[in-house]
Amino acid sequence: MQDQLLRNHVLHLLKGGEAHLSFDNAIADFPSRLRGAKPPGAAHTAWQLLEHMRIAQWDILEFSRNPKHLSPNFPSGYWPQTEAPPDDAAWNKSVGAFRGDLASMQKIVEDTKRDLFARIEHPEAKAAHTLLREALLVADHNAYHLGQILLLRRLLGAWK
Repeated sequence: MQDQLLRNHVLHLLKGGEAHLSFDNAIADFPSRLRGAKPPGAAHTAWQLLEHMRIAQWDILEFSRNPKHLSPNFPSGYWPQTEAPPDDAAWNKSVGAFRGDLASMQKIVEDTKRDLFARIEHPEAKAAHTLLREALLVADHNAYHLGQILLLRRLLGAWK
């Protein structure tokens, strides 16, 4: 019972809500013309944040499930080369990939055959690298950058 309760709490964090903005709410109806805009004082554009979140989440997911996974170079491999997406299709592809990887992480957490406290089977994993740690890292990292997207939207006048 406690195991299922813990899984439910982690899934709730991954999905967003309550104190955390959900991914879908953060990007809903984000105007195409503003996806590469950077207002004064902002460190990144929405495109850069979206791609960074996608890449980092994918990396953590693959680290969690594939012992042969090689992470991108840090930090250059975790950020896009451009401030704006090349087109709407690139934005939509990134959004779809993010959603798919988030769903995959959720499925791993839901799988009661997976021990949330077992060390990740990856050569670079330390004792502290457990599935629980990696799932919480995804939730924490996403929440941080979703907050940045919300602030960016407010600065750009694109938030309801």
